[in-house]
Amino acid sequence: MPVGCGLVSIHAAGPLLTVPGAPLAFHVMAKPTGAICNLDCEYCFFLSKEMLYPGSRFRMAAGLQEAYIRQLLEAHEGATEVVVTWQGGEPTIMGLEFFRRSIELQKAYARPGQRILNTLQTNATLLDDEWGAFLKQNDFLVGISVDGPADIHDTYRVSKGGMPTFERVMRGLGHLKEHGVEWNVLTALHAANGDQGVRVYRFLRDELGAEFIQFIPIIERATAETIEVADAGWGGHVQGRPLYTQHGGLVTKRSIGAEQYGRFLIDVFEEWVRRDVGNVYVQMFDTALASWVGEPGAMCVHAETCGLQLALEHNGDLYCCDHYVEPAFLLGNIIETPMQALIASPRQARFGQDKRDSLTRYCLGCDVRFACNGGCPKDRFAISPYGESGHHYLCPSYKAFFQHVREPMNMMADLLARNRAPTELMQTYAAKDAARGRNEPCTCGSGRKWKNCHGC
Repeated sequence: MPVGCGLVSIHAAGPLLTVPGAPLAFHVMAKPTGAICNLDCEYCFFLSKEMLYPGSRFRMAAGLQEAYIRQLLEAHEGATEVVVTWQGGEPTIMGLEFFRRSIELQKAYARPGQRILNTLQTNATLLDDEWGAFLKQNDFLVGISVDGPADIHDTYRVSKGGMPTFERVMRGLGHLKEHGVEWNVLTALHAANGDQGVRVYRFLRDELGAEFIQFIPIIERATAETIEVADAGWGGHVQGRPLYTQHGGLVTKRSIGAEQYGRFLIDVFEEWVRRDVGNVYVQMFDTALASWVGEPGAMCVHAETCGLQLALEHNGDLYCCDHYVEPAFLLGNIIETPMQALIASPRQARFGQDKRDSLTRYCLGCDVRFACNGGCPKDRFAISPYGESGHHYLCPSYKAFFQHVREPMNMMADLLARNRAPTELMQTYAAKDAARGRNEPCTCGSGRKWKNCHGC
């Protein structure tokens, strides 16, 4: 299961949590270095979150590390599997000893029968042979951030000095491969790669050998007062940089377009559905299929409600969500109040339910709402076709994608219902493609001829 916004399945065995009203399972993205990173990716608004903690060393203390591991395992006492997720910033800045100690703490506090899965989201630039050996020895699942081939990746993912990082990332990935570490790819989608779906996907699949892929749309909000400085980036070198919060109806020049994201997904889907069903896991496609068969998907973005994926800062502050690390969404500190109590609080329950309860009328009447569920609230700053505020910025993309995949999703759902493999769908596509004229319009809807698009 990929690292990031997806939840790893946690199976309960009888009563699970000890705090009344607590959810049966939750996911915490712990940030041991806070917002501190060794890179200066231009679209990474999280870099500005260091402004929340002036004067901090931005290193998780040993006592807090122990409290976090203990509380997390206690809270999932009856679970057969618990996920310990390290994110950033860049978590590898903490060094190997921090993670070695984490493993020892897990062994000390694990409940009988608990399986612990460690996940690490990293830019991979600091990984070396020693890291590779450690991650393999302890069965880490590692997510690496790669935005595509070098010319695309290096557009925004640069060092503190503005230098390219692609080759450093490839070296880090090489160490993971050498040691047989399980890894997957998180690819941010933005202005530099949003029109190159097939090229990016083929690179990830063929050049990197990725079998698990997450696509994350970059949407950086800004106001009329902040858009100019926001366009310059979020690193400490940007003069007048504001603290990023989920406010404003404008987006930066780097952000993916409201319709562009859907075109990207459709472009990739038309490649994937012909060649890679059952071989390459694309999180968005798997989540869509889950919706069609009536099962929960792996993306909180498209769940009916949320509130089960929280962010833990380096000092113990717990926030409602990784996308809402800002003062208005601080639940408390786990040293002062147990994590479980904070997650079970009415405030957090309300935060999660608001995702469902704040949908626009246009959303409520949509034929693909069962799969979309209005997207993440952080991006609900557009105006709906009915003139309502609080509509999702990517609505045109979501609507286009889910409507485009309706027929193949129905077909795969039917195959599963008959205990047959969804991979059979590729045979159906192959038969139709064999009868397709080279000059017919491509099935992706791009307007290009089949021979010049997905038929080439």
